Amino acid sequence: MPSARFRLPIYQQNITGRDLQFDDPIEGSFSDMVFGFLDDNGRQPFSPASSSSEDSYHENEEDEEKINEDFEEEKNFWDNQHQLLQATLCRTSSLESSIRNITKETIKEIQMRTTICSCGRSPTTSGCRNCLMTELSGRLHTAGYNSAICKSKWRSSPDIPSGEHKFLDVIDNSNPKKGEIRVIIELNFRGEFELAKASDEYNKLVERLPEIFVGKVERLNGVIKILCSAAKKCMRRKKMHLGPWRKQRYMQAKWLGNCERSFASMPSFSMRYSGRVSKPKASMLTVDLRDMLPNMHCTALEVL
Repeated sequence: MPSARFRLPIYQQNITGRDLQFDDPIEGSFSDMVFGFLDDNGRQPFSPASSSSEDSYHENEEDEEKINEDFEEEKNFWDNQHQLLQATLCRTSSLESSIRNITKETIKEIQMRTTICSCGRSPTTSGCRNCLMTELSGRLHTAGYNSAICKSKWRSSPDIPSGEHKFLDVIDNSNPKKGEIRVIIELNFRGEFELAKASDEYNKLVERLPEIFVGKVERLNGVIKILCSAAKKCMRRKKMHLGPWRKQRYMQAKWLGNCERSFASMPSFSMRYSGRVSKPKASMLTVDLRDMLPNMHCTALEVL
């Protein structure tokens, strides 16, 4: 039986590996074709999409680190300001303590009264600022202190505007070794540092200030530096302009610049004070005629 022959199609005859040629030969396994994002070293080959995602990731990391650093720096700044202020206010001398006690007692007595202010302008128990300073200065004089009402006045400059301010001071020369010591008394100390649109951190710092300040010049200067630095930081953080009347030089000019000291007589808060000594008014029922008519002789009348 003749054997069957099969004819292969022409395109299947004599096919070898050398006969297969491609313009773009394919290298690698099927796995490389599916997960082609890996290169020979197991790293992702460069592509615009992957590069932009990496940059964005690193930028977010850097921004987060910067935010954390700013927060930490901010926290350290305010913690440091609180500590400095606490240390400055806690230190005190016997002279400052004595003047402070007299000031507190005087203010307390005046607030307990239900009288008219000595100037007659304000029907209030505590009196106006000028009368309060006059009363307090007189009390300090009575206690033996060289106290006076000070009026500072300064001219405008490129940094700060002109202005004036009134406060009290006490000058002590009792210790020749220490020299002259000047103690400043400000009746509205906390209000001098308040800001309308301040941050919570700054407001908490201002709340630590006493309402009435009694302290030496060096102590006051330290408090001014702390608060003015905090105000500058606060306004910069809020991207707002710091008013020139809140700058350090302006605040120093209020209490530490040149001033005029005046010694006013002490009026009582229970009577009106006009600046002149008024003559006492007398009724005819209480007038002694012998004082008015010294040459007049009086004779006694016998009662029958």
